[in-house]
Amino acid sequence: MENSKQHSRYKDLQVWQKSLSYADQVIELIDKIESTRKHYRLYEQLESAVTSVPMNIAEGKGRDSQKEFIHFLRIARGSLYETLTLLEIFKMRGWINEDQFLSLESNSNEIARMINGLIKSIANSK
Repeated sequence: MENSKQHSRYKDLQVWQKSLSYADQVIELIDKIESTRKHYRLYEQLESAVTSVPMNIAEGKGRDSQKEFIHFLRIARGSLYETLTLLEIFKMRGWINEDQFLSLESNSNEIARMINGLIKSIANSK
């Protein structure tokens, strides 16, 4: 039973919850875009980057080391910035509109602030 509680601790993190919801939002948007085989790789790359954010938060939390957790939070933050860059490209190509981009950018900025705050909190608790 204790092991089950240990594994679910990452689910209690608001930043994980927010990034999971963000990933779902981006994937839902991708699913609505008409795609051609020519652009399939960019869609896959965006999906991979956005899902990497909550996955790295969860993996880092499961490492039982503050140093490793911070390392994985930094990877998650990098994936978030990769996601934003791909969304910029999608906007430039006209695959998403300005309003869609601004909404996703706002959510992304909030997640980045949450990740930065968590990194600082963990670093200061050492």
